[in-house]
Amino acid sequence: MRNKKWLNRNVAAMGFTSLFSDASHEMATSALSTFLTVLVGPVLAPQLLGIISGLSDGLASFMKTFSGWFSDKIGKRKPLTVLGYVLTGFFVGLIGFATNWIQILFYKVLAWMGRGTREPPRDAMLADSVDKKFYGHAFGFHRAMDAIGAVIGPLLAFFLLNLVNIRNIFYLSFIPGILAVVTITLCVKERKLKIRKKVRGLIFHIRTLPFKFKLFLFVMFIFGIGNFNKTMMILRVQEVLTPTNGLLMAGSIAVFLYAIRNVAQAVSDYFIGSMSDRVGKKILLAFVGFLLFGASSLGFIYTTTNFYYFTFLFVLAGISASGAALERAYAADLLPSHIRGTGYGVLNTIDGVGDFISSFVAGTIWVLVSPNLAFTYGAIISVIAAFMLLALMKK
Repeated sequence: MRNKKWLNRNVAAMGFTSLFSDASHEMATSALSTFLTVLVGPVLAPQLLGIISGLSDGLASFMKTFSGWFSDKIGKRKPLTVLGYVLTGFFVGLIGFATNWIQILFYKVLAWMGRGTREPPRDAMLADSVDKKFYGHAFGFHRAMDAIGAVIGPLLAFFLLNLVNIRNIFYLSFIPGILAVVTITLCVKERKLKIRKKVRGLIFHIRTLPFKFKLFLFVMFIFGIGNFNKTMMILRVQEVLTPTNGLLMAGSIAVFLYAIRNVAQAVSDYFIGSMSDRVGKKILLAFVGFLLFGASSLGFIYTTTNFYYFTFLFVLAGISASGAALERAYAADLLPSHIRGTGYGVLNTIDGVGDFISSFVAGTIWVLVSPNLAFTYGAIISVIAAFMLLALMKK
């Protein structure tokens, strides 16, 4: 039976695991744009960053459907989850050894394949650990802990950028990565699942997903093709501030603003997640997750060196990022438990494919036309997705 308390040992342990893991890979993510600019120069960096982010998200997404289905097939979520955290922590740290952008791409793809391996079974295991009426609380708390780690990582990178060689930031990311693996291994106890005697193949499981969930997948894909990678915002600030502050100082300021964004996400994740159990996940996802992202994207069109203006935009972006918790909690409402791993796998794959398309398109528009058009593209798609969600996902 599920624990009647939403904040039980499993939920807490998975939250701290995500905190450590995010601190690890966000240290690397926040320093990546500066590291890439040092290696290839400011002209190629935007497009290559879009390619690296998009390909790593896109290729890793194919692991998500398989790992989710396989966890349903074997009736075990934890082994795949642990394996994913091991791969992510190891290959994120190896980025520091890269001497060209191809090596960065290789290491990041492998690290993100670890994320693809762990996310669907972990989300299913989290949903299996609480009662249905607490999905918003549990996923909101988990995403809040995730976001706290995403605050710690960039802050560490911010203070270290001016103290150590930028490569050392990637090396130091090994430490929280190891803590994540230890926590998930020792502290999470998996609830036994009832296995059917004959578990059919992946395609059959995908076909049997509920129709309303398939509609939801379609809406999330539309939003995904406009929801470009958050590193593009870091790069925008760095590009605007470099002429007056220099590359390293501009990079440090951008990383600090990214940390502020993650603070806003950490606070909003829990409160908006718990609110969704009362107000409704669909409404909050449309207005907070989709439309607020569009509003923050439009804000980056205005060119200014004002620190407080950028702070405001990053706070909006952080609040809109709580849509990820709402997305997973809403999916739990739509999915029966015996195919929940498959459902989360397909959802994460759709997200990954959308990330690839959006990052590649936004990076290309940035280089060939202008960054303003790239951010406008993201805003328009998010508005379309919000109206689709409200129109298609009726009770």
